[in-house]
Amino acid sequence: MAPVWLPSRYENLDIAFRGRLRPSAELNQLVINAFKGMKISGGIRFLPVFGLSGSGKTSAALELGTHLPECLVTTLERTQIESVDSLQQTMARHFMQRPSGKELLIFVVDQYEEVTAEKESVPKRFVESLSLLDRSQLGRYPILILWLTTSRDFQKLLCDATTRNRRVLVEDGFELHGPPRAEWSSIVEETFSFHNHGKSLADFEVMPEDIARISASADTLGTAVEHVGSRLHEHSRSIVDLSNYQVIMLWPVTDGKRLAQVVRFTDARSGYKLQWESWYRSLNKLDQKQLPLQEYNRARLYFDMRLIPIAAADLMPLCKNLHDSAYIPKNLSRFTKTHFYYILNDAWNPDAYSPQRERDSERATNAKAWYADITSRPVFVGQRIAAALRELGVDASHEAEVRSAHAAMRADVLVVRPGRPTQRIVELKVFAPKNTTPSGIRDAVRTTLKRHAQFAGFIPRQ
Repeated sequence: MAPVWLPSRYENLDIAFRGRLRPSAELNQLVINAFKGMKISGGIRFLPVFGLSGSGKTSAALELGTHLPECLVTTLERTQIESVDSLQQTMARHFMQRPSGKELLIFVVDQYEEVTAEKESVPKRFVESLSLLDRSQLGRYPILILWLTTSRDFQKLLCDATTRNRRVLVEDGFELHGPPRAEWSSIVEETFSFHNHGKSLADFEVMPEDIARISASADTLGTAVEHVGSRLHEHSRSIVDLSNYQVIMLWPVTDGKRLAQVVRFTDARSGYKLQWESWYRSLNKLDQKQLPLQEYNRARLYFDMRLIPIAAADLMPLCKNLHDSAYIPKNLSRFTKTHFYYILNDAWNPDAYSPQRERDSERATNAKAWYADITSRPVFVGQRIAAALRELGVDASHEAEVRSAHAAMRADVLVVRPGRPTQRIVELKVFAPKNTTPSGIRDAVRTTLKRHAQFAGFIPRQ
């Protein structure tokens, strides 16, 4: 299993993800106002920014150029902070070499006071350097220095140091709070998904309610990310090969609309894996609070659950004479090209994935009429699918009993394959087309999750 990655610090984020970070509306507005003032009266500007560790100071400051395209943002190194000559040369060089359209230079000092032994003398010395540069030719350039700090006391020293040149100070005592707490859960989810190839935290047994609970109690967004990371570490055990069974829900569809309704609950490219977020969002608020979702999600992962649509037109050729148990289907070429058959035989290739399409045709029209007559006979459909699989050399049986230490149940179709999982339980969802709706699919999936959570002993039988 590939390692999971949930970075909590800006410098560890994927570069492509940084542009997606939420802007700080308050900081952006201060920068805009400062720029307006500089364009009118000139002069360098200085803004000491206080924020708790993990509040998003670095992200908000370094991504100003993303949200305010006229800004060019760079960080100041220690030598540039400590030497007025080095600072002057750096500012002049960046201004002369700035790309076209970049009118405001923003230099960021990120918590320099934490690495210097002369913390008390830094504010006065640095602001005096700024005042000298403000009275030089650099004072004609729009330049803003942001000093990020986690210390209110140090921020006060920085602000107080501007007493003799108050014009440079943008705002006294500015605090950056970061994104609203209500957005933290979605930010954590987005960050994890981006850095883990689209996977969900629920795929690693960290549930939406877990993230919401952590976000409600954490002091900052960064702290919330770290706590979710700790939760991931606790559950980092591999869940691959834990079960001898895989559960495949097979859902016949008669048209493109029903096909799309089923697919929306899955990650189709990954082999129609049941997608937790889509199913969770379909629940009402009461069910989200009362259902044993942790256990249902464990069952989803434990049994590697799939929800695979199959065109009724691809089932019709092998389901002739359903009442004849001795009938052996022969015309199986279309069936062997279905996504269901590829997945069942471990022949699924995500790179070669092509979405299913159910177009209007005489074949589809005939299949729709045929399917309307068999929704009351799902047992016979399971019997015929098992017979077709056997004809293709697959060890399959219908209405097969499966037992665990906790429960017994019948599989509509049971397939035995070499390797792991050794057995695939196929659950047929042979419902009338009118019941292939978001609510109908949601409820059918819930039934399957509950049944297999009981089968695995995650919840007691009622």
